[in-house]
Amino acid sequence: QVQLVESGGGLVQAGGSLRLSCAASERTLRSRRMGWFRQAPGKEREFVAAIYWSGGTTYYADSVKGRFTASRDNAKNTVYLQMNSLKPEDTAVYRCATGPSDRPYYARAAEYLYWGQGTQVTVSS
Repeated sequence: QVQLVESGGGLVQAGGSLRLSCAASERTLRSRRMGWFRQAPGKEREFVAAIYWSGGTTYYADSVKGRFTASRDNAKNTVYLQMNSLKPEDTAVYRCATGPSDRPYYARAAEYLYWGQGTQVTVSS
């Protein structure tokens, strides 16, 4: 099984920045790409960003385009989510995920088999 460990969450003021990290136990066919999802209380889990290990192609939800940037360090089996210009509506538990799927459905939570424990991001106004 692929194990994922997230870190970097915290409390920031609106307009501030945070960088989340997700370290994977392996980078193989079982973890072709990494996804970032978030879920706020009373809301559905939503896609935030995705990045492929090979090539580094990224995809973003419209709500975070221009503010969030996903990146990777293949040597460390780690992906990052740089979050700038944070808004109160960004407040949520953020989780990274991975899996063997290579289908173009990177924004669907069901496409991922392995999930991190989640890290809380709180943005105050």
